[in-house]
Amino acid sequence: MGQEFIKTLLQRNFPMNSIRLLAAEHGTGKKIIIRHEEVEVKEATPDSFDGVDIAFLTMGSEMSKYLVPFVLRAGGLAIDNSAAFRLEADVPLVVPEVNVQDIKRHKGIISTPNCITIQLATALYPLHRVNPITRITVATYQSVSGNGSAAIEELTTQAKQVLEGQTTFPHLYPHQIAFNVLPEIDVFLDDGYTKEEWKIVKETRKVMHADNLAISATCVRVPVFTGHSAAVQVEFTHPMLVDDAERLLAQAPGVKILDDSTISLYPHPWAVTGSDEVFIGRLRRDISHPNGLALWLVVDNLRKGAALNAVQVAEETIKRGWLRPGR
Repeated sequence: MGQEFIKTLLQRNFPMNSIRLLAAEHGTGKKIIIRHEEVEVKEATPDSFDGVDIAFLTMGSEMSKYLVPFVLRAGGLAIDNSAAFRLEADVPLVVPEVNVQDIKRHKGIISTPNCITIQLATALYPLHRVNPITRITVATYQSVSGNGSAAIEELTTQAKQVLEGQTTFPHLYPHQIAFNVLPEIDVFLDDGYTKEEWKIVKETRKVMHADNLAISATCVRVPVFTGHSAAVQVEFTHPMLVDDAERLLAQAPGVKILDDSTISLYPHPWAVTGSDEVFIGRLRRDISHPNGLALWLVVDNLRKGAALNAVQVAEETIKRGWLRPGR
């Protein structure tokens, strides 16, 4: 994820005079070339943020809770990619294509949502503005890169073992992930849903300013390296024609339609990896509900699902003069 942040900042010519690379103690020492200069990854400490305007945090919830107070003490803006602050009432949770104005009320912290929330909100909000959505049902197909480099290594190792007729031993996941699917992402809660599924429910409501929106999610880990997919059924207040939905989505920022069944054109993870957009395909009428549509979404979870969204938040904050709280 850190590598993806660096790549995104450079590709978008993000305005920066200097950059610091920080990690937990076990991840320090590596040297990375950035703009022809060698930058060493150093340990994140309370003094690491002196003189820093913007800190992108992507080290997990516990580290974010520990480090964010030091960012604030130094007068910087923390853009946090973890779940630590997402549902705090006074912390904006932002997808720039959907609720960019929420940035203005930040108090030094801005959160970015779960990757599935980002693709749902980006794809559905253009329709919701015109014809309010009353219910969303989503089944996700999430790649292993959502669990970091160790998960990619586990899938690679297990795939080789299976193809060579060897026995696999899961470490990161409860079962073999190679050539398998696991309907378990994050911990199970008392109601039978997982924490990942509840993140989607609560975060999507917050981003779309739709507190009463009915959402049900089933999240599945699949043996794909990069790219999260989702099969979505949406119910609207009033009927919506497929042609009208296509027209609205074609004009919406951050989305791209790939949808031609005659030539098997639809988005899939292998094709969209490295792309910035949320891709939409298989848009059709939901035959089970008069006000429903069904669609298929795919996004590069490391790009728009994480690094790009956070960098876009920073870009909008700078462009609108909202870097410091209260301005």
